[in-house]
Amino acid sequence: MINIFLVRSIKVTCVSFLLLLSFCIQAKRSEYHIEIKNHLFYPARVVIPANEKVKLVIHNNDDNVEEFDSFELNREKVIFPNRSATIFIGPLPAGEYNFFGEYNPHSARGTIIVKDKPQNQIINTGEKNVN
Repeated sequence: MINIFLVRSIKVTCVSFLLLLSFCIQAKRSEYHIEIKNHLFYPARVVIPANEKVKLVIHNNDDNVEEFDSFELNREKVIFPNRSATIFIGPLPAGEYNFFGEYNPHSARGTIIVKDKPQNQIINTGEKNVN
């Protein structure tokens, strides 16, 4: 019969390893920053890679509350004055996804542009024809 304490210590070790691994994977996630200034998003166009989960950090530099809103991304987040908020999006297929500020929808507008990564060039390793 296997010692119960040995089994428990193996389980704890495995769970700890999996948690550490998950933190390492999340640390490699791409991060993009957007600022809100004078009721405008800077930059208004953000290009991200297709089929990857990314982190958007939105800094509200205005003295008014704003809400990041996007029907296409299915996200909304209230961002208080002089504060930041984090939104995770993706993985998304290539395309354009619009967002806007809920409280200033005519001026605070932007687009997330999702592009496929360029494929590596194929190198021809065939034999050369010698004539």
